[in-house]
Amino acid sequence: MEGEGGSGRCFVLYCFFLITIRFSDATESDVLCLRLIKDSVKDPQSYLNSTWDLVNVTEGSICNFDGVECWHPNESKVLNLKLSAMGLEGNFPDGLQNCTSLTGLDLSNNNFSGPIPSDISTRVKSVTSLDLSSNKFTGEIPVQVANCTFLNVLKLQRNQLTGGIPAQLTLLDRLTTLDVSDNLLSGPLPKFKVSIKVAVSGNAGLCGPAPLSNCSGKINVGVIVGSIAGTLVGVLVGVIVIVWWLRKSSTKVKIVKEKDPGNKWAKSIKGTKRIEVSMFPKKTVAKMKLSDLMKATNEFSDENIISAGRTGTMYKALLSDGTSLAVKRLKDSNHMEKEFSSEMTTLGSVENKNLVPLLGFCYAKKNNEKLLVYKHMPNGTLYDLLHNGRNSPPDWQLRLRIGIGAAKGLAWLHHNCNPRILHRNISSTCILLDEDYEPKISDFGLAKLMNPIDTDFSMFVINGELGDLGYVAPEYSRTLVASPKGDVYSFGVVLLELVTGEKPTKVANAPESFRGNLVDWVTYLSNNSLLQDVIDKNMIGKNCDGELLQVLKLATSCVVKTNKKRPTMFEVYQLLRAIGERYHFTDEILVPTESVYNPGYLDELIVAR
Repeated sequence: MEGEGGSGRCFVLYCFFLITIRFSDATESDVLCLRLIKDSVKDPQSYLNSTWDLVNVTEGSICNFDGVECWHPNESKVLNLKLSAMGLEGNFPDGLQNCTSLTGLDLSNNNFSGPIPSDISTRVKSVTSLDLSSNKFTGEIPVQVANCTFLNVLKLQRNQLTGGIPAQLTLLDRLTTLDVSDNLLSGPLPKFKVSIKVAVSGNAGLCGPAPLSNCSGKINVGVIVGSIAGTLVGVLVGVIVIVWWLRKSSTKVKIVKEKDPGNKWAKSIKGTKRIEVSMFPKKTVAKMKLSDLMKATNEFSDENIISAGRTGTMYKALLSDGTSLAVKRLKDSNHMEKEFSSEMTTLGSVENKNLVPLLGFCYAKKNNEKLLVYKHMPNGTLYDLLHNGRNSPPDWQLRLRIGIGAAKGLAWLHHNCNPRILHRNISSTCILLDEDYEPKISDFGLAKLMNPIDTDFSMFVINGELGDLGYVAPEYSRTLVASPKGDVYSFGVVLLELVTGEKPTKVANAPESFRGNLVDWVTYLSNNSLLQDVIDKNMIGKNCDGELLQVLKLATSCVVKTNKKRPTMFEVYQLLRAIGERYHFTDEILVPTESVYNPGYLDELIVAR
């Protein structure tokens, strides 16, 4: 067994290496970034010259350079540059705009001089932390710093900066720390939010609230004009966005979620209460009749509804012995009894840590009612956790753990289960949470079983059943055909929910006139280099900004319009697992069953190698 585990781990690492090659479009750009930095600065202590070997570059080798942190050790995409206290000299380094995934830059405690570039926002537009402290930078703080909209921390202390503090910096709604102390700044201190930590001591020319000197009615015209101009530009951009979305026309698939109309349907099956519920052996639940389910759910009363969706309504059931179950009433199912029993029997044998166990089923022939019996998940749905506000927003570590577990369960359905299964209805409402908040995918029993002989992993007609609103892959409404990449699209929406905290159909932080869904909004911001604006502000500045951006970029790759460009679920799982590696969430790594790989996927791996 130890040998099998070792070979499995090697296989996983090999696959991840190949996968990262597919996604590392920025590799050459990042190498160029480091080369230009090295060439543009003086390095009298040879910190860069001794470790930055840019001649013999291989995939991931730059991640071993001093001061370079990558998204993953095997992928040459620079996450942070920490070049503090290296004795570096010269002007602000060149080439940083080529590190397209950079989220943190630390040049502190060096001997850099000259002005901070006026185009700073185009050079490091995605940084969340910028530390230029303890250098010899001169000139004014460029107004364009306010265009670095993702900044959480800005440290400029102990330089020789002059002029005023740009009022536009107050528009940085993610900013938590601003330190400009010990410079030569003057003029009034802009009014920052109370929650922001601002350090301004050591600037004799600054005035404002105590302990600063009183401004005595002096007006800094330049600051005011700049502030007004910035506000007008912001208003103009907002108007343009609103007009653009108002004029945008697109056909949306509308699917209405409806709860069952009271419990009238349940009362109609009273005459069939003696029907046996088919329970699967070794599922730890005793035999029961339909009457037991009726009693346990108070005749399927609305008060016991857990969730309602396109496929039906889930009820909480409490048996007389204290056992909690979940009972799903299927809606508009056309399966005949024999076909239904056959499918449920097959799915009853499907077992995985990240799937809700199907314990049994019941078919009331007289009323054509079909009920499924599941293990109850006490912490409800992921949708409730994120959007219903019963508790404080979940932290990032929990969100990421849920994302990895759910991805693992769906990847197992696609790549390991025999026969393989498309879910076809993935959403945050069908990801349930057990007592430890371990995610369990439900409703997979309602997906169309894939043909085990179909080695091409091909698609199948879904007869117009598309899925829940906001999660439907764009090709479904055109082709009425489901595919594994359709599941990937839906899961990408779930990842967007985890990162943004937004609902899939209604974006709270978008303009009121915006009529699209979450994917539409994220796509628009991505196309305008504003992708990080969608990240949940509750997560910002908590030592996870890099992971948030990584998951966000993975999510956007899942929801691209062209299904062939989306990753597979195994790739999604592997990338998420790598992002969460420092938390050590899982003790068992998923390795797909080789026999269920589709030839196209294998070809991609071979080509990547």
